Amino acid sequence: MKHKEFKRSTLIEKIKETDAWDVIVIGGGASGLGVALDALSRGFKTILLEQVDFAKGTSSKATKLVHGGVRYLAQGDISLVKEALHERGLLQQNAPHLVKNQSFIIPNYNWFDGPFYTIGMKIYDFLAGKLSLGKSTHIDKDETLKRISTIKSKGLHGGVVYQDGQFDDSRLAINVAQTCIQMGGVALNYIRVTSLTKDNNERINGVIAHDIESGEAFTIQGKAIINATGIFVDDILKMDTPEAKQLVRPSQGVHLVFDKSFLPGDDAIMIPKTDDGRVLFLVPWHNRVIVGTTDTPIDEHSLEPVALEQEIEFILKTAGRYLTKQPTRQDALAVFAGLRPLAAPTGNSNKTKEISRSHKVIVSSSNLLTLTGGKWTTFRRMGQDTVDKAIKIGCLPQRESSSSAKMIYSAIPTTDRSNHMYIYGSDQEAIYALTKENPLWNEKLVEHLEFRKAEVVWAVRNEMARTVEDVLSRRVRLLFLDAKAAIHAAPEVAKILAQELGKDENWQKSQVENFQKVAKNYILNTK
Repeated sequence: MKHKEFKRSTLIEKIKETDAWDVIVIGGGASGLGVALDALSRGFKTILLEQVDFAKGTSSKATKLVHGGVRYLAQGDISLVKEALHERGLLQQNAPHLVKNQSFIIPNYNWFDGPFYTIGMKIYDFLAGKLSLGKSTHIDKDETLKRISTIKSKGLHGGVVYQDGQFDDSRLAINVAQTCIQMGGVALNYIRVTSLTKDNNERINGVIAHDIESGEAFTIQGKAIINATGIFVDDILKMDTPEAKQLVRPSQGVHLVFDKSFLPGDDAIMIPKTDDGRVLFLVPWHNRVIVGTTDTPIDEHSLEPVALEQEIEFILKTAGRYLTKQPTRQDALAVFAGLRPLAAPTGNSNKTKEISRSHKVIVSSSNLLTLTGGKWTTFRRMGQDTVDKAIKIGCLPQRESSSSAKMIYSAIPTTDRSNHMYIYGSDQEAIYALTKENPLWNEKLVEHLEFRKAEVVWAVRNEMARTVEDVLSRRVRLLFLDAKAAIHAAPEVAKILAQELGKDENWQKSQVENFQKVAKNYILNTK
């Protein structure tokens, strides 16, 4: 496995050497990565530019589910569910180190729930077809209590077990970016597109982008320009047409993270109906438990949204209703908020849970293609549809997609997940080799936790991490798993990065300060 190709300097050189690209993708989250992967699978010369870090926005702040969407089944959106279940199966085949089969239990507190949800989940299984992850079944009260020892027994009739997928979102983003680079494309973080270029007919023919690190500007020419910036699509649309109408209506989802004692088994819990109709999940993840999500309309977008008080209270209260061990603010190891880029509704509906999660590809009069909506599970299909549209409007020649069969970088079949290193797939050996190169790198980042210094060295050398936040938030997921521990680890991470990147002590200091500013939003203040 050649790793020199993931070097930033090598990729920047490639921009300078290339006169014109077939596809320029703006945005390095799930949407943009899906487009780049699909374009490269057809042999198109492709470059992806991300203004901050890969998956810095919504794409690192998901519920960590690869799923068809039980909620959309209840809303009757069969085609969306079927498409998502198909993509769920493909993702499990193509990234088996990051996507696992997760059993969910829907607890039944009245007799009618049993048959109702059993029938619903049988339809869910049927829609998955050949790519089904397993059959759903009804279990009695004793079996439910055996499998979820912390669930309230009073009034419990039983449960419905079904299978869905679970994954690590930002790790998948990094591996997809690496896949794109291995396929001959360029995927770069910390390159901001500042304007769009047009020909004499007012058709878009390129972008002007700035390297955030060096300040260098690039004029990059291309045939198909794709705006896949998630919650920021409107900013790019305004570069094209200053008076463009707002396309995205952000909806905030919040999750709390607790230790494993709140859900000690291997099963996740799905609460299909809460007070206001939202779905609540309690999902085991990296030996912790994630509880969420909320669905709150938000007026403005930001890279680091903050959990609202009412969202935190809703999660604590709702989870507390079902668990014998009541989660409190003090128990939360981390809290994180993400904004979903929902396509703005045409009517007056304020309920974001009713706005469709399906994606849309919109073409401006200048031929700028904008991908909006969608979710991680369908990221590849979103990319395929976008490239199909670019072909249809004449930006690109007809070529068939082969992204559905593309194995993701470092993918190996994985069943044993007892050691957290499984997320590195086939790269594990190379990371262990680093600890031989320098025994200090075998030391833990934080004494009582699992992560080692070698992972930081690996992240900067081979995973394009540039900052303390890149490492602790999206390469080693410590910020999402234990925010206080992440703050504790920051100075050591800054030191390792400085050695690897040739930076001085002032840089280290400002890195730690910047990280602390971000990380404080991940700590739940106790009242």
